[in-house]
Amino acid sequence: MKSDTPRYLLKDVAIIIAGQSPDSKYYNTKGEGLPFFQGKADFGVLYPKIRTYCSQPTKIAEKDDILLSVRAPVGPTNLSPGKVCIGRGLTAIRPSSRICLKYLLYFFRYYEVQLQKSGTGTTFKAITQNVIKNIEVPVPDLYEQERIVSKIEELFSGLDASVAELQTAKEKLKVYRQAVLKEAFDSVRVNSKRVTIRSVCETIKVGIVIKPTQYYVEQGGVFAFRNANVRRNYIEDKDWAMISQEGHQKNLKSQVHKGDVLIARSGVNLGMAAAVPQEYDGYNAIDVVIAVPKKEFILPQYLAQYTNSPYGLEIVRKNQHGAAQGHLNVKEYGNLPIFLPNIPEQYSLLEKIESRLSVCDSIEQTIDISLQQAEALRQSVLKQAFEGRLI
Repeated sequence: MKSDTPRYLLKDVAIIIAGQSPDSKYYNTKGEGLPFFQGKADFGVLYPKIRTYCSQPTKIAEKDDILLSVRAPVGPTNLSPGKVCIGRGLTAIRPSSRICLKYLLYFFRYYEVQLQKSGTGTTFKAITQNVIKNIEVPVPDLYEQERIVSKIEELFSGLDASVAELQTAKEKLKVYRQAVLKEAFDSVRVNSKRVTIRSVCETIKVGIVIKPTQYYVEQGGVFAFRNANVRRNYIEDKDWAMISQEGHQKNLKSQVHKGDVLIARSGVNLGMAAAVPQEYDGYNAIDVVIAVPKKEFILPQYLAQYTNSPYGLEIVRKNQHGAAQGHLNVKEYGNLPIFLPNIPEQYSLLEKIESRLSVCDSIEQTIDISLQQAEALRQSVLKQAFEGRLI
């Protein structure tokens, strides 16, 4: 970008519409009203995924408005697929005639890191409308904007193809993983007794659900699991919540220990389960299902793998509740049936699963590293484009 390129405040080159969530009683999944988008969790590759509708919308975005996630997390963008209702996690941005839609969209994707740094709040990071309105946008003439967009898309086309191949490979690994688990648990169905998960657990409970944000602190507290930290048979070791020592003491019933099994209660990883390793012993938990296995009957890893298997996931999804977002009921999780061989047979089954999935895990890790490198390259292209170094 040339040094003399004029810069404008966003409020001077775009219409800005702050989202506002309607009363939840107006949400539905029957297609009544407008599609409702709350935040980043709804985003697809280009347009958001329609999961929920709202019969009494408050704030409305039009087709191809830029939807900006303004909290949890700050910065990601998508395009509106049409007239939609937007919740308070989003702001719609409609460019004026002096600025090209794709140019502004790419600018926001370049500017995402800076926006994240502008986020404030102890519960979760968020940006205010004042921050958004006063973003400085370089606005060259339309011809130069179109040239920049064309160059970005030329460089992105090869990158997108590589990323698509990596994502396809990752999906194939996911299918393979489920096939391995199905075959493993098929092998014990015939000769094993069928019991409920509750009958082989000391207790099944849920983490803090009543105003957990009242306990949040920035430092000096106790880390707490959230649904995003519970993945399919492993712990996502990032983006932890932290609660105060006082809050931890008030909620010791939701403290987790080595060998507990955590199950994501909501979100995109609904129903995913992982056994707690030693390094997370003593953490707390927020809105996560906590199953404490009776070790004489069932191995924690066996319970986690069964929950992650096609049998477990299908039953979990059938028993989820909530229109806007699926939610796993603790009581119903406890009532789920499980095939229970003896302990030696459980160990044997887990060894077979591990031997077949270890290579799968290694390949998936390599793919994830490649995807991270691709994203870094994408950001490098955007940085060059908006710093005037993309010829």
